[in-house]
Amino acid sequence: MNSKIEVLSTVTIQHSDDLYKIVDLLNRTLKREDLMFGLALDDNDKDRAIFTIYRT
Repeated sequence: MNSKIEVLSTVTIQHSDDLYKIVDLLNRTLKREDLMFGLALDDNDKDRAIFTIYRT
């Protein structure tokens, strides 16, 4: 099976403890639309998070 993940958009935002809840909600709600959402701490600034939207 050949699966390709395409990055649609990336934004750096202020980190919040509840951001993972939004990402989880988006992933559960929009997986049927072949969308996936990611969240990672910025390596250079731990007060910032990187939010990414993917098409699977």
